Amino acid sequence: MAPAEQGAGNMSGQPGAAPPSLDLDLRFHVRRRSGARPNRPAIRAACAAAIAGEGVTGPVILTLTIVDDDEIHQLNREHRDVDRPTDVLSFPLIDGTDAFALPPGMPRELGDVVVSYPRAVAQAEEYGHSVARELTYLVVHGVLHILGHDHEVPEEQAVMRAREEAAMAVVGLLREP
Repeated sequence: MAPAEQGAGNMSGQPGAAPPSLDLDLRFHVRRRSGARPNRPAIRAACAAAIAGEGVTGPVILTLTIVDDDEIHQLNREHRDVDRPTDVLSFPLIDGTDAFALPPGMPRELGDVVVSYPRAVAQAEEYGHSVARELTYLVVHGVLHILGHDHEVPEEQAVMRAREEAAMAVVGLLREP
């Protein structure tokens, strides 16, 4: 199934009815030991742009957890069998089939994105841009993975990168030339 077809879809249940707009409930969990002080409104706006850009509408829930390297290392080992820290992990709760019907107005849980703040800081320095841009980028990257995107082949990577940059543009966090 194409990623644009995944997600909440038109949940009005009425043929021909205009689809409802996106209603994103973004649940932040910032671990103190991560040291992060995220720009929540910018991250929320970028997430909403990425999700809406995939055609997802209606009420949805997304959980974002910002952690340190130790915690993401443990999660990476536990869930991917990779024994090292990483920058972002995504845990989708949707499979794109919309097989499970929800009562009208009930939010669809998209999944969880976990970001390592120390990795975001290091990568921002490596790539020569702000920590705010890198952190927001990693969150959007994780959201797009939840919605079915991948970057294993060049064609998929190009599509994913374009969608990431479009969401980042909404909050003015453009890639430096």
